[in-house]
Amino acid sequence: MRTTAPALEELLDHRGNLRARSATGLTHEQSHLGFAFHEAGHAVLAMAHGMHVLNSEVIAWISAPGQSTITGRTSFTAWPQDIHPWRFAAQAAAGQIAQVHYLMTYGLWTPQRAVHCAADHDREQAIDVLASCGHRLGRDHVPEGGKSWGMVRGMARRKVCHLWDEIRTVAHAMHERSLLTGDEIATLTGMTNPPAPGGAS
Repeated sequence: MRTTAPALEELLDHRGNLRARSATGLTHEQSHLGFAFHEAGHAVLAMAHGMHVLNSEVIAWISAPGQSTITGRTSFTAWPQDIHPWRFAAQAAAGQIAQVHYLMTYGLWTPQRAVHCAADHDREQAIDVLASCGHRLGRDHVPEGGKSWGMVRGMARRKVCHLWDEIRTVAHAMHERSLLTGDEIATLTGMTNPPAPGGAS
């Protein structure tokens, strides 16, 4: 765990706003593993859907005496024209789905803790990215010709359940090491990390 806060850019969403934080009611270890499952959900689904995963990380630091703060981030690249819009959206939803599934699997689930898994910044990024490609993703409704966030979460839930063993493997490794590269994730899971656009690494 870091003794100082990370650089500001590590805490911002794609719009440049600070990502929301909330108390989970869990111990530091439980929260840290939960965030590892969140990021593992993003990373494994991104890789499964053809995106080149650069790295996935849980970031924890001492934010006050006796208090820690935890967040995470997953980075990947792909040719925009090669990203299936709804698979990209499912990847965005997979973090929350995997984190809630972790709570249920490990006997930690409560309605309040499940609410704290919500990652509005993931939803808003999916909405913005899809809009830039001409696709409509509704927060709480099904727009004409598009899908709702609830529908996307359903897609993500099915894939998370199918890839749960891989997600769990990555989450526990990330819990131990904090940072995993995409190639390390591929090695751990037996998956293939698709080539990066233009051969970049």
